[in-house]
Amino acid sequence: MRREATSNFLSFLFSLLFFLSINEKSQARKLQQVVMCSSSCGDVKNISYPFRLKSDRAACGDPDFELSCQSNKTILKLGSGEFYVKKILYAEQLINVVDVNLANGSCGLPHKSLSQAELLDGNNYRFQYFNNYTEANFVRCSSNISNRPDYRRLPCSNQYVNYGGHRISEIPKSCSFISVVPLRKIPYVNPSYEAIMKSIESGFYLLWSVECRDCISHGGSCVFSNTYEEQYYYFCGTYFTYELLKIIISIRIVVLLVIFLLVVLLLSRFIIAIGLIVFLIHKYMATRKKVDQVEKFLHNQQSWMPKRYSFIEIMATTNHFRDKLGQGGFGTVYKGQLVNGRSIAVKVLENSKFNGEEFINEVSTLGRIHHSNVVRLLGFCSEGSKRALVYEYMHNGSLDKYIFVKRGIGQTFNWEKLYEIALGIARGIKYLHEGCDVCILHFDIKPHNILLDHNFIPKVADFGLAKFYPKENDFVSVSALRGTIGYIAPELISRNFGEVSSKSDVYSFGMLLLEMAGRRRNSYGKATRSSKAYFPSWVYDQIIKGGDLELHDASEIESTMARQMCMIGLWCIQVKAIDRPSITKVVEMLEGSIDDLQMPPKPFFSSSSSQHDSIREIQSDSSTELLESKSIEECSYNDM
Repeated sequence: MRREATSNFLSFLFSLLFFLSINEKSQARKLQQVVMCSSSCGDVKNISYPFRLKSDRAACGDPDFELSCQSNKTILKLGSGEFYVKKILYAEQLINVVDVNLANGSCGLPHKSLSQAELLDGNNYRFQYFNNYTEANFVRCSSNISNRPDYRRLPCSNQYVNYGGHRISEIPKSCSFISVVPLRKIPYVNPSYEAIMKSIESGFYLLWSVECRDCISHGGSCVFSNTYEEQYYYFCGTYFTYELLKIIISIRIVVLLVIFLLVVLLLSRFIIAIGLIVFLIHKYMATRKKVDQVEKFLHNQQSWMPKRYSFIEIMATTNHFRDKLGQGGFGTVYKGQLVNGRSIAVKVLENSKFNGEEFINEVSTLGRIHHSNVVRLLGFCSEGSKRALVYEYMHNGSLDKYIFVKRGIGQTFNWEKLYEIALGIARGIKYLHEGCDVCILHFDIKPHNILLDHNFIPKVADFGLAKFYPKENDFVSVSALRGTIGYIAPELISRNFGEVSSKSDVYSFGMLLLEMAGRRRNSYGKATRSSKAYFPSWVYDQIIKGGDLELHDASEIESTMARQMCMIGLWCIQVKAIDRPSITKVVEMLEGSIDDLQMPPKPFFSSSSSQHDSIREIQSDSSTELLESKSIEECSYNDM
């Protein structure tokens, strides 16, 4: 319907244009039929339409093109001036004329101006200059002009000519204006008086209207008006006043503009539609490719895969996603319950953030792992772009909400339990590095990714950034920065610190261990003393000096545990990977005595300026964006 209306409207506009362009003979006022005549005067032969001599019949030509024959010379009157006609070129519609005064002796100068404006205003718009013309100003001066090289002196007394034309206001003050005349442009700079006069004497060409000639050549009759109250524009059999012509031209311009805008609108809608279709096809193909990747992987590995759920089953287990546990970087976590009554945590993934590779990483890593200190993946869902991961439910949430608490607010651990949790985390990482067929690097060890079950047993979670590599390899290739600022090993930022390997997870664990021992973030912009703003630097100095770690109400045994955790943490965060212990050695350190530990070298840090005032996640691929203090409370569970 809309297309038909648009088509009808365009048809109407084109019809209107056609109507405006035709000449209605019914509107014509035929004043006099033109009769083809021919006459001569002197050297000018075959004077014919639109020109006529005064002695010719009125019907022979247009009165605006009337010529006179005086002393065997053909004269054209333009305004108040008279010009000899040297030549008429009918094919080109050109007439060559020269001022009659130029024939009156050596000082025969043109006394009547004929500028372009005067030519049009005084001759009913019948003539205009032909191409390649300029003007010359003639002036009479009361004194000699010596400082104006652009003015050439004439043989006549105190008279000068200026080539190129100037405004009257620009002539010398001692001079008065005589006339301005047209002439052909002279092909060299600063022409002499003789060259200027030679060009003027050769005359200049005027172009006349071609409308009547076209009318006659098409078999019509050209009409003219002998009324001079208005300026008329002549058409074949029709004439219009100047005001009416302006209205017609304006209407045509408006109609053409409307048509142009409609065409642009239709084309833009077409282009936008094509672009949208291409975008949707590209998006569909990209999504289809990701889905095919995931499905191919799941098909090839189905022998050891955890249970696969349909999305309807996921909705049923979560009671239509009613009990929200937390919001993470890659999705939302909901509490659910299986048919057997077992509590589960379901992470529904956002397709725009969690790509196929990360989904495969999570499923392939956790699907084959069974360890008391690694979170267990019970199942997954993959239906097109809809994906979800089903974990065992961790009743006590993540570790960060127990170590980053203000004194007297919230639940915390005693030192014995805290040490036990640290050892459990280390054992979980050791299992990832050495307990499977391949070495699994986590790349995002931090308090937020350590979950606690109902007995506060720690479990390493969130394997979205995990990488596999053969155990016999000493290092692994990583193309993009992975992890969270404050826990990222230096070699992940620059290979100058060593190759990426299992020691990268050891570094992250060391930073975690120091935060557990200090019960605060390693970078803390609100510290009362600048020396404490970066905790690892401060604790190293305190241990070297044998100083107090400022543990409140801690027994000697608890102080020893804290000191041992700090020393092990400092070993783990050595700048060069080669200087760090393996995770197996770290477990041995935690299981052993502090007396067996040597004081590690001081890492490169020495002031808080080397660290950010607050910890932010750069997350090139990480699934945990929310690490700032204000975000932890919102996402305390379980951004797995």
